[in-house]
Amino acid sequence: MTTPQTRTTAGAAGAERAAARSTVYGYPRQGHDRELKRAVEGYWRGRVTAGELEATAARLRAARLRELAEAGIDEVPTGDFSLYDHVLDTAVMVGAVPERHRAALAASPLDGYFAMARGSRQAPPLEMTKWFDTNYHYLVPEVGPETRFAADSRTQVAELREALDAGVAARPVLLGPVTFLLLAKPAPGAPADFAPLGLLDRLLPVYARLLADLRAAGAEWVQLDEPALVQDRTPAELAAAGHAYAELGRPGNRPRLLVATYFDRLGPALPLLARSPVEGLALDFTGRAAANLGDLAAVGGLPGKRLVAGIVDGRNVWINDLAASLSTLGTLLGLAERVDVAASCSLLHVPLDVRAERDIDRQLVRWLAFARQKAGELALLARGLSAGTGAIAAALAANRADLASRAASPLTRDPAVRARAAAVTPAAGDREAPYAERAAAQGAALGLPPLPTTTVGSFPQTGRLRAARAALRAGTLDHAAYEAVIEEEIREVIAFQERAGLDVLVHGEPERDDMVRYFAERLTGFLTTTHGWVQSYGTRCVRPPILLGDVSRPAPMTVRWTSFAQSLTARPVKGVLTGPVTMLAWSFVRDDQPRGDTARQVALALRDEVADLQAAGTAVIQVDEPALRELLPLRAADRAGYLSWATAAFRLTTGAARAATQVHTHMCYAEFGDVLEAIDELGADVISLEAARSGMRVAGELAAAGYPRQAGPGVWDIHSPRVPGREELAALLRLALADLPAARLWVNPDCGLKTRGWEETRAALENLVAAAREVRAELAGAGAERP
Repeated sequence: MTTPQTRTTAGAAGAERAAARSTVYGYPRQGHDRELKRAVEGYWRGRVTAGELEATAARLRAARLRELAEAGIDEVPTGDFSLYDHVLDTAVMVGAVPERHRAALAASPLDGYFAMARGSRQAPPLEMTKWFDTNYHYLVPEVGPETRFAADSRTQVAELREALDAGVAARPVLLGPVTFLLLAKPAPGAPADFAPLGLLDRLLPVYARLLADLRAAGAEWVQLDEPALVQDRTPAELAAAGHAYAELGRPGNRPRLLVATYFDRLGPALPLLARSPVEGLALDFTGRAAANLGDLAAVGGLPGKRLVAGIVDGRNVWINDLAASLSTLGTLLGLAERVDVAASCSLLHVPLDVRAERDIDRQLVRWLAFARQKAGELALLARGLSAGTGAIAAALAANRADLASRAASPLTRDPAVRARAAAVTPAAGDREAPYAERAAAQGAALGLPPLPTTTVGSFPQTGRLRAARAALRAGTLDHAAYEAVIEEEIREVIAFQERAGLDVLVHGEPERDDMVRYFAERLTGFLTTTHGWVQSYGTRCVRPPILLGDVSRPAPMTVRWTSFAQSLTARPVKGVLTGPVTMLAWSFVRDDQPRGDTARQVALALRDEVADLQAAGTAVIQVDEPALRELLPLRAADRAGYLSWATAAFRLTTGAARAATQVHTHMCYAEFGDVLEAIDELGADVISLEAARSGMRVAGELAAAGYPRQAGPGVWDIHSPRVPGREELAALLRLALADLPAARLWVNPDCGLKTRGWEETRAALENLVAAAREVRAELAGAGAERP
């Protein structure tokens, strides 16, 4: 095997190899203090002008360029910055704008852009769903037979010129045409047999125009991201990809092309792209995608082409094993004309800089690498690949010591937790009665009307609440005074729900700043950050906890506040927990044991909470699992194993619930068709799902799959500022009733209400209750008319 330590250079090819470069595909957008979030939301509220918003964005882009250059990155990306979402940016760039938004976009490009993302009084937004198996959400493009694409390269060209003017070697990054169309959905009114990929020949000339514009602006390379090719693809889809890059790779007025894939092995598309006329491929070599190494060797490598090796995990926060990465890179040197070093995917998925974490023990910090540290790792690897391991000997020694420190730390292992998890049997996930008996017991206990109304869990976080939380952190408010604020918030939430007429209430979660972080702070094995913000969608940023050790629950976490809320009302109040799969998916999970083992530990901790809620008199318990679909492996062959441990973890959590305790779960913003059998396997009595943006599609999917229990397909899209009217909500309910029987249908929003304001929440929930009552009356009337 050729290694960086032993190889020598010879001739021009050897000299080029000696100059291995470091690069990334993307970098966090929000700024170190979420400056972009504040600027965008300020613009929405009319407090920031368009010019001020763009000035903030320009400052953040300039800071990113400086930071990457200072970290030693040789070739920086441009065009990956976004005011909201890069897929939405691509739709605008190629002219794929729905007819309902065209006038607004023409009148004001910025306002029209945000209307596509969030909706307006005149038009609903684009649908939103998860970006492959991550917690990033993208806007789903809409295209149809009437779509006429048109190139608009202004933003891409301007951002490239910013980098070049700063003296930085830059590579524009575009979402590739094949993935763009595979992610798109048919526009409303499109024929039933219409497939967006059928527009490929119409789209390719637009990409050719964009590439020519970027070449004229100074781009030597352009990266085209095609992550959809790591999924299972039909022969026709693979042929379309081959056709696309045969066309775009034709000689002409274009830059050199680097086609990038990530998140999994490339599989059958690898030989196709290897034979194409593009000048380079970027492949992931981490996790499941490590199989790309053997696959690349099997196809004879990439003679004459550039290989950008994704060797540093761009989705997790643990330090890289530098020696192992150098060994892989040494093997790759023999498989391509040139090998450069990159993260496995965009660093959008990790926080910015671990150095900002002043409250984390310094030894633990040495185990962690956020985006800034990963850039430094890439620079080290490129140097080691070019000059040999001797050039980075001190860094390698420090890295070995840090890896050994983590592996030996008692913080990572708890013998009592491991013994309890090892003793779990499959029977622990079984409820005490079959669903029919449970439904009867729950019906008698709860006494709910047809089409019962509820919400998913959280209510708006008020300014008073945020101020109290900040004062508590600053030490200017004591804990007793803070809890008094929480109690007052709960009183107001319960009083409003009773006035509005909701049937099953929630306490509103004022004590929780985040649905995962709240529990992570109360479980052993988790580490939380102060500044570790990651973009989830638009201006929504989260601070994922870090799972570093074995998990247990030292004390009850939700019982006090749920019980307090129940003491204020005779109506049932749901206890709301975050499920074990979502706790893993929305954390940076440990990489030193199988995820299924970690999920079992979390499930046992949550099972204790279910038992305590039930003992305190909570009759309805919701265990949220919005990430069940998100973690589904991209390749079908890998899915059965995942779904086995994921559903087992949920059932272990809820297996302590008695027959009369109604167990709910919630999922949102994902394509549910692939996991309908798993949803059934969860065994929840009621499931609420996102459905408003997709026009109740999931109701039909549940019916087609024969789903036997109760469901609440959401009728209010809470990620849009629009307040839906009673008629709109009633119409959606009637659509759901076309597929699901009234006896099993619930009425609820798509998701929690934390991000909404109180004014719109009051209006929308009052309309929701009115719509439910209207449709109930229709059902009662129809029943009375029957003989």
